[in-house]
Amino acid sequence: MSIKNQRLDAEEQEVIDAYNKGELKSVANLENVKESILNAANKFGNKDKRISIRMTSWDYRKAHEKALIEGLGYQTLLSSVLHKYLTGQLVEKRAS
Repeated sequence: MSIKNQRLDAEEQEVIDAYNKGELKSVANLENVKESILNAANKFGNKDKRISIRMTSWDYRKAHEKALIEGLGYQTLLSSVLHKYLTGQLVEKRAS
């Protein structure tokens, strides 16, 4: 496999290297796995509600900065953070 003129991040390069070394294994029921992933994406990926939120200028700027670093839109970043918090995947760090 060769990808020319593409900039890969470390994770993408790791996958390409593993493929080239023959370290990746095919999934026996690939079509079922793909269908399952698509169903999950459709179920959880559709954003059907719009909200307005007021925040400080500092928080707004920081959201934009963090989103830029992550390669996301700031609304996507904020939505992701909120979702992770609501599902228990994002928890407050306690000072020791």
